[in-house]
Amino acid sequence: MGRRLLRAFLWLLIFAVELALCLTLFIAARAFLAVRRLDGDARQVRVTAPPEHPQLNFACQMETAALQSLFSDPDVIRDLRQLNAGVTLSLIDLSAGRAQVVRQLNSAGIPVTAWLALPGQQGYYLNASNAAQAEVRFTEFQKWTTDSGLRWSGIGLDIEPSLQEFTGIGRAASAAFKRLVDPNTVTRARIAYRAFVARIEAAGYRVETYQFPFIADEREVHSTLLERLFGIVDVRGDREVLMLYSSFNRTADSALIWQYGPSAQRIAVGITAGDPQPGVRMGTLSWEELSHDVIVASHFSPVVSIYNLEGCVRRGLLAQLMALDWNQPIIISADQNRQVIRFRARLQAALWTLSRLPYFALAILLADAWFFLRRRRRVDGHQNS
Repeated sequence: MGRRLLRAFLWLLIFAVELALCLTLFIAARAFLAVRRLDGDARQVRVTAPPEHPQLNFACQMETAALQSLFSDPDVIRDLRQLNAGVTLSLIDLSAGRAQVVRQLNSAGIPVTAWLALPGQQGYYLNASNAAQAEVRFTEFQKWTTDSGLRWSGIGLDIEPSLQEFTGIGRAASAAFKRLVDPNTVTRARIAYRAFVARIEAAGYRVETYQFPFIADEREVHSTLLERLFGIVDVRGDREVLMLYSSFNRTADSALIWQYGPSAQRIAVGITAGDPQPGVRMGTLSWEELSHDVIVASHFSPVVSIYNLEGCVRRGLLAQLMALDWNQPIIISADQNRQVIRFRARLQAALWTLSRLPYFALAILLADAWFFLRRRRRVDGHQNS
């Protein structure tokens, strides 16, 4: 019995090693071929803004007391009006204080998009695990809007992993495993959110969805792996906003936007909160980096969203945006474009390969079975002879 268990363990270990090596080699080969094919596109580009400047929009994600304090400064409203900008306001709560700020923006003629958010214990962001709670929240939002006399230019759905999954690796891994083994996870979530978007549109609102840029890579290779791993949902409303935050890799500058821009209907740039640290790969954008991103994004998007308003106000960036020279050329180097092209090639290779994991596992099992069967026949043949 002990010998059989040992053999089974050794076989499982060998199978795991074979599978890991096979996946690694296939990902590397597919990425290598993609890079060879796409590296020719990694050339220096000179970007200028289109003749018509984009409309700017500022995302705002503050607690109500801080939000009221922000808009108690009349210069903020004045600057937003001069920029002809809109505001996307996170609905952390449905309080009288938040309604007062919305009415203030309505009175000033500033378009306000309702960024629909859930209470923290329900995950805050919208995803595959809380579609039912999102429906309830929208019902509460409608009543609050009517009772408070508010006007909205649209509804925003921020599709991201649950906030609770960011609090611990164990919790995130457990949730991801449940989604991976449930074959209907993606289908159920997509159906639920399509119905939710249709309900919002039937209520007379325009719907925009906020997605990580990697959703474009997943679509490119016809994968659902990211949806299963992180609980995000590939759903679109009237327009989709890709969150192309170059703050996550400042060394690439605006190359992230240049490479993902053709896949975007709308673009959000950032992040402006905090203080920029020179030489840091990941962190708050400097004014120069932000201005580059806004100009490059305007090449693809008639509306450019900036995350976030509070960071721009604190750092005096609204005044700098009013004085922005839209005609300045932005140079994106060949090395910066190559960096993003290679990243996307590796990501797409990994998504394509890992999403087909069962087929690779089956192929290895069949190969192993053939090998062991042939070996057994040889041994039996020698014994009989």
